[in-house]
Amino acid sequence: MISAANSLADQVGVVAACQALRLPRSALYRDRAARQVCLLPVPTCGAPVRRPPLALSELERRVVLDVLNSPRFANGAPAAIHAQLLDEGRYVASVRTMYRLLQSCAAVRERRNQLRHPEYAKPELLAVVPNQVWSWDITKLKGPVRGTCFHLYVILDIFSRYVVGWMVAEQETAELAEQLIADTAAKEYIAPGALTLHADRGSSMRSKPVATLLSDLGITKSHSRPYISDDNPYSEAQFKTMKYQPGFPARFGSLADARVHCVQFFTWYNQQHRHSGIGMMTPESVHTGRATEVHKQRQATLAGAFQRTPNRFKHRMPQPQKLPTAAWINPPTMEKKAA
Repeated sequence: MISAANSLADQVGVVAACQALRLPRSALYRDRAARQVCLLPVPTCGAPVRRPPLALSELERRVVLDVLNSPRFANGAPAAIHAQLLDEGRYVASVRTMYRLLQSCAAVRERRNQLRHPEYAKPELLAVVPNQVWSWDITKLKGPVRGTCFHLYVILDIFSRYVVGWMVAEQETAELAEQLIADTAAKEYIAPGALTLHADRGSSMRSKPVATLLSDLGITKSHSRPYISDDNPYSEAQFKTMKYQPGFPARFGSLADARVHCVQFFTWYNQQHRHSGIGMMTPESVHTGRATEVHKQRQATLAGAFQRTPNRFKHRMPQPQKLPTAAWINPPTMEKKAA
């Protein structure tokens, strides 16, 4: 059928031949294209490849490249250059041809100096005892009217979840943060080289007064990566616990009101709150080392209940939740551990 269509097309034309034989013209064109490819000589190693009939000559290529690389158009996009030349009554090549020529010269790239963010190291911090790693952050408490707020500074021990220091102020400054850190380190008797203080990348956290203080006290500083909230999970979780409490007010009437509320909250949080991350112990019991005694007492209570009614426990001795052994900020992956 294709051969007959080709023969008839030479006499009456492609359209009439395809209509007479009820054959799509696309099929005839595909057959002719395939025949032309088959007739092309197969180049041997090092033999020149046949130039397409519509390809630009070397002189034409040079003219187009000279236009594109001229001082007038060196910083322009091919589409804009093509349009500007058309406005001037001049045509040198299509936009796609311009791109192909630039690509062959490795000239298609982003010419502006883009800001590239540095690679920040992923913080990996481990605490196996209290006062080994602290996390601190600042959150806002809404003031009496819209647009006003107070700033709550909180320092948290990640192993025991104990709030070792906090402060409410009318503003956020590096000097106030420096004062809180110094007072808290003195209260907890932190020895040089024993503590790592982790924070996000806020202005107060990265300020020079705070960095100088930490250096003087022998405290290692650590910072989260930009825009990564998971790098400071303990402080974020503590703020959520505070703000989702039933008694947390929508607004505080004054700075004194905010401080009174925080005194009550942190007393409850440290001494009464049973934290799921530390075996349902209170942060104070873990921080002071009383958690082991409390754990033994819980075990004795469960053992007594088991002896009285073992069938209720399916004859298996119940166990209290395990005490914490380690607290990680970004624990290493299995691949890194294997390495």
